Amino acid sequence: MKVAITSTGNSLDNKLDQRFGRCSYFIIYDTETKGMEFIPNPNKDVQAGAGPASVQLIASRNAQKIISGEFGIKIKSLLDSLKIQMIVLKEPEKTIREIINMLNQ
Repeated sequence: MKVAITSTGNSLDNKLDQRFGRCSYFIIYDTETKGMEFIPNPNKDVQAGAGPASVQLIASRNAQKIISGEFGIKIKSLLDSLKIQMIVLKEPEKTIREIINMLNQ
């Protein structure tokens, strides 16, 4: 299964980005192959619509779950319609490595 994680940067030592639509990077982690892809968020600085555009980016990578600190109001119904689960993780100090380790348990 592919899981998208919002990140403040493009390494495993970066922290979870608390913003979904305007995060710095998305990490797409495959729980089966243990492979990962670091994607700079092209929607980070757009005026409007960052959340829905980021959902489309995640959906295009076939992710089934998204882990972030918070999601905008418009996002839940969009994710529900695409059958993508959102996981709110209120631990801004967690590194991407720690989150991946949690997924592998």
